[in-house]
Amino acid sequence: MAEVGTNPQRVLVAGGSGFIGTELVRQLREAGQQVTVLVRDEPREDWQASWSPSTGVLDTGLMDDADAVINLSGASIGKLPWTHKYREEILQSRLDATRTLTDAMARATTPPAVLLSGSAVGIYGNRPGETLTEESPRGPGFLGDVVEQWERAAHLAPAGTRVVTVRTGLVIGDGGSLKPIMALTRVGLGSRLAKGDDVWPWISLYDEAAAIRYLLTSTLSGPVNLAGPTAATSGEITKYVAHKMHRPYALAVPEFAIDLALQDAGEELLLSSQHVSSQKLIDDGFVFRDQTVEQAIDEFL
Repeated sequence: MAEVGTNPQRVLVAGGSGFIGTELVRQLREAGQQVTVLVRDEPREDWQASWSPSTGVLDTGLMDDADAVINLSGASIGKLPWTHKYREEILQSRLDATRTLTDAMARATTPPAVLLSGSAVGIYGNRPGETLTEESPRGPGFLGDVVEQWERAAHLAPAGTRVVTVRTGLVIGDGGSLKPIMALTRVGLGSRLAKGDDVWPWISLYDEAAAIRYLLTSTLSGPVNLAGPTAATSGEITKYVAHKMHRPYALAVPEFAIDLALQDAGEELLLSSQHVSSQKLIDDGFVFRDQTVEQAIDEFL
């Protein structure tokens, strides 16, 4: 087992085939780490291992062999609408995955030194005019409930395991949260959402994965915000996407239409204003490659 602050060589990743996980695994391998990705189906590669988070099944031996665990597993919050059944899936998928991992750690003879567990800026809720740090109190809303329980589950890891919950916002990359905006823009329906002045806590896909890699060797613990160093509004982001795609940007979707179509999912995903600070991460020594949202969008458009 690697000591805290050293470079973990054997990393176990849950959610390694998703949008963020794919880039993270690529960067880990490029850095020379030995990566094992947990999959729900029968493993097809020697770097895969099977698990069943819904039933709590995971080989404890995988924990004895791992220096660090990264947990990115959970149902997408971008799948709409948020029906009552799907709300349960969003929450339960995160709790099942996290508890399966921490239970296996507790049974291990030598638990991993580090657990980096997914989290989200949704814990803060709609907070216009505030600068949100890791010490800011949680806000109202469904996502606040989900994140609070998700982070609590991560802290069930053994006492000797350093736990970091990575609070992520809008990840800018080829896919993810920008995918529906790009699809509408591509067919000429690029639009400002409401007034366009809500602050969106963005981070480039590269920096998201790079920050998670950085936290493997940091001594930080507890919640850590992952958001780009310069603020950007929803209007600035959607307008720049249209500019880079050479498509018109002449429409505006009124707030009432978003509320009517998406209900509270629209309020929490599209109409929340969150100026999230990553100063804790910066002060620890992490340097963002993409300093502005325009740089992040340029990378993949």
